[in-house]
Amino acid sequence: MTAAPTRRPRLVPSRRLALAALLAWAGSSGAQAQSLVDLYEAARGFDATYLSARSQYDANLAKAEQARAGVRPQVGLGGSATWSDRNSSTNVLDGSYNNQAVTLSASQPLYRPANSAAAEQGRLSVSVAEAQLQAAEQELIVRTTQAYFDVLAAQDTVTFVQAQKAAVAEQLAAAKRNFEVGTSTVTDSREAQARYDLVLAQEIAAENDLRVKKLALDQLVGRSGVAPKPLAVPVALPALAPADPQAWVGLAETTHPSVLQATQGLEIARLETEKAKAGEKPTLDLIGQYQVARGPSSSSAIPGYVRNNTGTVGLQFNLPLYAGGALQNRIKETLALEDKARTDLEAARRGVAQATRSAYFGVLSGQSQVKALEAAEASSQSALEANQLGYQVGVRINIDVLNAQSQLFQTKRDLAAARYNVLIGGLRLKQASGQLKGEDLQAVNALLVP
Repeated sequence: MTAAPTRRPRLVPSRRLALAALLAWAGSSGAQAQSLVDLYEAARGFDATYLSARSQYDANLAKAEQARAGVRPQVGLGGSATWSDRNSSTNVLDGSYNNQAVTLSASQPLYRPANSAAAEQGRLSVSVAEAQLQAAEQELIVRTTQAYFDVLAAQDTVTFVQAQKAAVAEQLAAAKRNFEVGTSTVTDSREAQARYDLVLAQEIAAENDLRVKKLALDQLVGRSGVAPKPLAVPVALPALAPADPQAWVGLAETTHPSVLQATQGLEIARLETEKAKAGEKPTLDLIGQYQVARGPSSSSAIPGYVRNNTGTVGLQFNLPLYAGGALQNRIKETLALEDKARTDLEAARRGVAQATRSAYFGVLSGQSQVKALEAAEASSQSALEANQLGYQVGVRINIDVLNAQSQLFQTKRDLAAARYNVLIGGLRLKQASGQLKGEDLQAVNALLVP
C-alpha cells in the first residue's frame, strides 16, 4: 500500500522577511540618523577639497584688489642720515658733521591706459573667482549626496541579502525535513545548501562594502559612525521639470560656472590686448614732493647748521619710442591668446550643452527603469509565491523556489539603487545646467524618514 504524501511545511513569505529586516534596521538607526542637509553642512566645514577652493577664492579676491592699485595714488615716506668728516688744505669748514633729510612723495596716475585695463581685469577676475567657488560648491553637493546614497544602497544590499539568507535557510530546513520523511530527494537539500553557502559569501561582501561606504562618508563630513536616514516608504520620486531638454541647455549656456569663467576669460584676454597696445602710448602722472633737510652751511659767513624745506609739484610725461620690437610681438601674442579664449568659450558652451542633454536623458531613463523595476518586483513576488505553493503541492522543485527567491531580492536591490540614481541624477542635471544650489537638497531631504 502506497503511503500518502506528507504535506510540505509552509514557508515564511520572503516579503515579510525583507520588510522585517528593513524595519529593524530603520528602527535601530533612526535615533542617531542624520539627514542629507545636516551632512552637507558638516561637509562644508570639513571637506579639504572644498575648503581649498574657498581659500583660493579669498586669494583671488585679494589678487583682484591688487590690480586696482595701479589707478590709485601712491604715497611714500623716505629719510636719510649721513655722517662726514672733512679735512681740506684750506682748513675751511673742516671737521665732522652730519646731514639729515625726510622726504614725503606722492603720485597720481592721470593717463595710464595699461593700469586702467589691469584694474578692469581685476574686477572681472572677481566674477571668475565666484564662478570657481560656485563650481566647487556644486561638486560638494553631488559628492555628499553620492556618498550618502552609496551608504543607503550598501545598507539595502546587506538587508536584502540577510533576508534572502533567512528565506534560503528556511528552504534548506524544509528540504532536509522532506528528505528525512522521504518526500524529496537529496538533490533538494544539496541545492539549498549550495545556495545558502553562496548567500553567505554575498553577505560577507555586502557587509564589507557597507563598511567601506560608511568610511568614505565619515571622511567626507568629518564625523564617525554616520547613519544616513533612509527614504520614506512609499517612495515618491519628483517629476522632472522643465520636461524639455532644450530649456535645460538654454540655462546651461548662460549660467554654468565653466561658461561664466570662459566668458570672463575672453573679456580678460581682450583687456590684455589693450594693455599690450597701451605699451606704445604715453603716460602722464601728477607728482608731488615735500622735503625737510638739515645740514651744515656751505658758506663761511653763515656758520653752523641750516634747515631747508622744499616742496615740489609737477607733471611727469613718458613716451616710449623703441623697445626692440617687444611691444609689437606682445600685441601679436595677446591677439592669439584672445582667439584661444574665444575658442575656449565655444568649447565650454558645447561641453555643457552635451553634458546637460546626457544628464537629462539619464534622469528620464532612470525614471523609466524605476517604473519597470516596480512592475518587476510585483511580478517576482507573485512568481515566488506561486513557486512556493507549487513546491508544497509537489509540482515545483526546490531549485525553482531558490531561483525565484534570488530573482526577487535582486529586483528589490536593483529597484532601491535605481531610485537613488534618479535622485542623484536630478542633482547632476542641475549641476550640468549650472542651477544646482544647496537649497536643492531640501527637496531630496523631504523624501527621507523624518
